[in-house]
Amino acid sequence: MVPIPPSTPTPRLPRSEWLEREREHQDRADAATRGRRERAGTGRTHPVDDFLFTYYPFRPGLLRRWHPGANVVLENAAHEERATWKWYLTDGDDVSVDVAAFHTRNERSIRFIVGLLTRTAQRAGNFGCFGLHEWAMVYRQGEHRHESPLRLSQGDTDAVVETHRISCTHFDAFRFFTPAAVDLNSEQAHPVLPSRENQPTLEQPGCLHAGMDVYKWAIKLGPLIPGDLLLDCFDLARDIRELDMQASPYDLGDWGTVPVAIETPAGKAEYVRRQRGFTERSNELRARVVAAVTPDRAAESVPDLR
Repeated sequence: MVPIPPSTPTPRLPRSEWLEREREHQDRADAATRGRRERAGTGRTHPVDDFLFTYYPFRPGLLRRWHPGANVVLENAAHEERATWKWYLTDGDDVSVDVAAFHTRNERSIRFIVGLLTRTAQRAGNFGCFGLHEWAMVYRQGEHRHESPLRLSQGDTDAVVETHRISCTHFDAFRFFTPAAVDLNSEQAHPVLPSRENQPTLEQPGCLHAGMDVYKWAIKLGPLIPGDLLLDCFDLARDIRELDMQASPYDLGDWGTVPVAIETPAGKAEYVRRQRGFTERSNELRARVVAAVTPDRAAESVPDLR
């Protein structure tokens, strides 16, 4: 079993303190989503910043909502809108997250998320993929998913795919491979291809998409996740997406994006250096997310990982 932290006294936040934390969180969230909100309705989509709001179905307003996390009492909050939010309960003038109710209603999801994050962090990272999943998505394809042009010709782009080892372990990247690229993925040496069902078996911390997904899992855990942790996960996802696009076959010069040319030795070295840094950050955040969830009814929600 995942170790269950020892019981600690329930923290109580005076009204002035939690209001200040809420304001700081909202300011930080507003800064992170300003570009997305300003572009709303313009028809112009940023390939890095807007991706996190299209690939993941979470609007900026949800990111702005601050939660104190599990087992934290907000003093003198009973007359605030927060007291009416789902998964909150009131005790006199105080408000806190209804942890027991959230666990009861979302037990299966919590079990899956905690198990996936824990298993992923325990595995060695694969640092030989060089972000070629994006290249496999345009391999021998006349029409592409993104509006931006390729920075190499289609023939040269195809040659990069054909002269490298494709080793994608993440289903949500693999499922966008072109039909011709599917047969090149070296993971076919395994008994099964990447799928939703075997995601907990194949996911590894060197994967950029797995690192971005820590944000998805954190936001799905709703009020159990403290606001600062959620925004840290979002920041990681945004930073990873930037490298994902820099290392892609697309020419994003109009957006001021400098390519990381993974078809060259220097580009490969730069990609791996940053990939290793993201692996460390994502594993730290995985541990924080698991720690935020497991103290409450953990024995019922955490899978046996032995």
